[in-house]
Amino acid sequence: MSNVDWQGKHVTVAGLGVSGIPAARVLRGLGAVVTVVNDGDDERSRTQAAELEAQGITVRLGDGATLPESTELIVTTPGWKPDKPLFAAAAEAGVPVWGDVELAWRLRGQDGREPAPWLAVTGTNGKTTTVRMLASILEAAGLRTAAVGNIGVSLLDAVLGDETYDVLAVELSSYQLHWSPSLRAHSAAVLNLAPDHLDWHGSMEAYVADKGRIYEGNSVACVYNAADGVTEDLVRGADVEEGCRAIGFTLHAPGPSQLGVVDGILVDRAFVTNRHKQAQELAEVGDVNPPAPHNIANALAAAALARAFGVAPAAVRDGLRAFRPDPHRIERVAEVAGVTYIDDSKATNTHAAEASLASYDPIVWVAGGLAKGATFDDLVTGCAKRLRGVVLMGADRALIREALARHAPEVPVVDLDRTDTGAMSEAVREAARLARPGDTVLMAPACASMDMFVNYNKRGEAFADAVRALAAESA
Repeated sequence: MSNVDWQGKHVTVAGLGVSGIPAARVLRGLGAVVTVVNDGDDERSRTQAAELEAQGITVRLGDGATLPESTELIVTTPGWKPDKPLFAAAAEAGVPVWGDVELAWRLRGQDGREPAPWLAVTGTNGKTTTVRMLASILEAAGLRTAAVGNIGVSLLDAVLGDETYDVLAVELSSYQLHWSPSLRAHSAAVLNLAPDHLDWHGSMEAYVADKGRIYEGNSVACVYNAADGVTEDLVRGADVEEGCRAIGFTLHAPGPSQLGVVDGILVDRAFVTNRHKQAQELAEVGDVNPPAPHNIANALAAAALARAFGVAPAAVRDGLRAFRPDPHRIERVAEVAGVTYIDDSKATNTHAAEASLASYDPIVWVAGGLAKGATFDDLVTGCAKRLRGVVLMGADRALIREALARHAPEVPVVDLDRTDTGAMSEAVREAARLARPGDTVLMAPACASMDMFVNYNKRGEAFADAVRALAAESA
């Protein structure tokens, strides 16, 4: 169906929202007969439905389970779980299911333009940062590019919009990869793998398998994390084009076909003439902002993808220097009374929090929220010696408190028995009370935010506001 005649084709779009609405509009514009089904029937959904219906799109609210008659294809939004009754009905009827990423991939070049290659990134943590670093490097090389995909920028807009690109830096979630059977990237990276979204995938094995889809059909490079053996196993199992190479990245001295770090220098032993005897300097650790270990790993992965595309070493350096991280990712808020306050609200799972906690010592840790099925024993065991104290908040804080009692019983813990948004101000005051000059108060919740906040951005803003209020009082 990649060169399908869309005129009159009956397509069902599963779900409204940031990907469903653009998909419906694109398909209608191509001449398809489009029906959108949506579980919700709230005021916002009704407003969105009215806008779509004005464009000739049928919208069925409050019923996302029934397959509309004559459906020849389903295009689903990433959030819809594979066990939805709609998909079971589609399988029984022999109707294929695509995600919005698959749709964008299939529509490349249909306007007559040469399709831009995709440099794709996935992983449990660090995806957005790595993709934005990659785009910065590609821009420094003089290439027309954009950071798109799960980063919040529609791939459909990038593929079908007026802008012409030389190459795209594409962030892909496990949800998107699940529904993208024909995607074939120029080069791709899996940054790391840790338990996450298991409620959606059903098991860790299924989650890992969906992440591994990003390597299928790669033409130039499969980039893996040398410290995470599962990512290398995925490369070994991938069906790639002849000549595609496995490229590792490491925080240590790199071996042949790897990028790594030597004496504070990011070096390349993969894309050089003689990788057994040569190493190419790319940048200094100080060029990475911030130079925390996990962020250096992100930079190495971005550099590997850029080098796979033929980017010169100087552009890697210049791109990393120009890059500025998004808010709420190990972001320094202020120093108050000799204590540094760091906002890493984006650390919404244990894997991200582990990387953040490894970057500072000693720490007063602000944590808690929605655990999403996570356990915290390994996290606490790994960071216990760094902890000056802990302030807990949120719905599932008891899980962290119990892990602390088992593995760090000597660490003082403040348990805030409130889940209103105003609790953040109290949390910061309690953290300040526990901290000493030279310490870091680190909000790395290891949990999702939706028990108390709309999203991790709002949680981070609340933390920053509370710290600034504390600073104003101390001035």
